[in-house]
Amino acid sequence: MKRLVLSLVAALVAIGPALAQSRVKDIAVLQSARDNQLVGYGLVVGLQGTGDSLRNAPFTEQSMRSMLDNLGIATSEGRARLKNIAAVIVTANLPAFVRQGSRIDVSVSSLGDATSLQGGQLVMTPLRAANGEIYAVAQGPISVSGFQAQGAAETVSRGTPTTGRISGGAIVEREVLAEFDAEQALTLQLRNPDFSTAIAITDAINSYGASRYGMQPASEIDARTIAIRKPPNVSTARFVASIENLVVETDTPARVVLDESTGTVVIGQDVRISTVAISHGSLTVRVTESPTVVQPAPFSRGVTAVEPETYIDVNEEGTALGVVHGTDLQTLIEGLNRLGVSPTDTIAILQAIKTSGAMQAELVVQ
Repeated sequence: MKRLVLSLVAALVAIGPALAQSRVKDIAVLQSARDNQLVGYGLVVGLQGTGDSLRNAPFTEQSMRSMLDNLGIATSEGRARLKNIAAVIVTANLPAFVRQGSRIDVSVSSLGDATSLQGGQLVMTPLRAANGEIYAVAQGPISVSGFQAQGAAETVSRGTPTTGRISGGAIVEREVLAEFDAEQALTLQLRNPDFSTAIAITDAINSYGASRYGMQPASEIDARTIAIRKPPNVSTARFVASIENLVVETDTPARVVLDESTGTVVIGQDVRISTVAISHGSLTVRVTESPTVVQPAPFSRGVTAVEPETYIDVNEEGTALGVVHGTDLQTLIEGLNRLGVSPTDTIAILQAIKTSGAMQAELVVQ
């Protein structure tokens, strides 16, 4: 495991140039083609004793009584003792250009103290947007990937059994008004803002537009935004389809990402490190207690005693200096591998190199 992360990065260097070219549709998105978030509150029924305890979640009981009243069923005033019902929050993304009657996926998450939604059925739940209007209605059986098994002295769980998903569980009842074909001005937004990439996309679109339509329709606004004018006598959808498959060379800033919780190290292709000498060692101090029992001499009046005895061992490894210089990523990886350090130690080394000013890259610690 010592060199696993760094060796993986080194292996990716060989295919780095082949991955530098991407289609416009993979690195940018139309501003008008955006999703809309929906949210709703509902009830899940049919749980096998894993639902909300209504005494601790009174809103679940109130929702249940309200649902039954709407169905024309009178309920008594006594407190219910059900455990097969749970209050949930339902969320979904309403894709762009979706039409009335289409189905979308929804996610369901427990709101009370239910232990599992396995086997539950979501009752008809309206989904609202930020403006408060209902755009979809969700209902259906919940698919849960996690589970939990509990005994008298041990509990085993995997995943999160209190969240689930319903594939195609919501029907769109209202469309988001958009006249895409009537738009004359389009806006492309880069997923990863970069001035060089924005200029490359603009030049590619202008080159294509000049040869196909006799005009240069694109102009860069900033590192994220590109404004495009639709040529005449062509539909907006056809024009977007013609430019989204253009291949451009993408550029990214030099960046090193460190995840201390997992020991993951990701080093970008353009990271450079000036020549530095590194000494990274680990100090181990081992303290061992070996008490000795001392017996008195025969026929003496002494008493048995315990004499403490302590051994302290100090061991320091990896104190030799190593030289690391990175004119390219491959040289940097080889220099770090020669030090024979683990990914966790590599994180400490890279942080120290950044502090010394020898790293010409952005350091991101997660």
